[in-house]
Amino acid sequence: MSVWLPSAPCTPGACVEPAPAAAAVPRAVLRLTAVVVLMLAGIVLSPLGGRIPAEWVRRWCRAIVRAIGVQVRLTGAAAPAGGLLLVANHVSWLDIPLLTAVRPARMLAKTEIRQWPVAGALAAQGGVLFIERDRLRALPETVARIAEALRQGAAVAAFPEGSTWCGRAHGRFHRAVFQAALDAGVPVQPVSLRYRQTGGGPTTATAFVGEDTLLASLWRVARTRGLIAEVEIRPVIPPGSHPDRRSLARAAQPVTSEPAWTHTALVAGRPGQAVPVRAG
Repeated sequence: MSVWLPSAPCTPGACVEPAPAAAAVPRAVLRLTAVVVLMLAGIVLSPLGGRIPAEWVRRWCRAIVRAIGVQVRLTGAAAPAGGLLLVANHVSWLDIPLLTAVRPARMLAKTEIRQWPVAGALAAQGGVLFIERDRLRALPETVARIAEALRQGAAVAAFPEGSTWCGRAHGRFHRAVFQAALDAGVPVQPVSLRYRQTGGGPTTATAFVGEDTLLASLWRVARTRGLIAEVEIRPVIPPGSHPDRRSLARAAQPVTSEPAWTHTALVAGRPGQAVPVRAG
């Protein structure tokens, strides 16, 4: 496996739990319709680019998440202005509007997202920095592009795990993207994303993993009741506080109760068995 093409052991069958209480089909359809309308509105307005106030962009992103039935709970101080590398753990497609709600930013995304219906067109028009994950030789050029955007005062958002995980397992933060922050001399803003259900604990219903399709994930989220997205804006890491990308990536990594290489899932019919899997 290429170091530039990380993957997670999480799969829909092994990790994604069925919702204990599902919303009625008509309500789920209304939720999806509202999301599509908001996305189309974003495509129509995207040519305006930087002329759209940042606060409007934040509210639009939070509206998308709420439209599909997910409450947002945001804690921590606001992200600083100027060049900034915004990083978070990766669980779901919901992470993208949630991270943008923290601070509008140029998203770092795999080229496959260009093919997504509606969302792909919106991403292309919104200044997304697409990367070719299967071309290791493209890595230095990608890092240079990110660093240049940061030097120009832009915020760049990335998911350094390189793949989605189910939420009860997670991967290590890969170091390459942090080199761009070091080269540009900008701070790093870590954000921790968690999903749970009202009156219960963490849930994997929002996970978008393995061979799961976007439409299947959208429908599952729309039909799950009481979803809550917890967005924790952690203390900013100032430039010059870490000597290399390894230590910087380690400092930005979310603190959890499990090691980063432990995958707790349904394996061989045995719920909750911990299986060591190196994430990179």
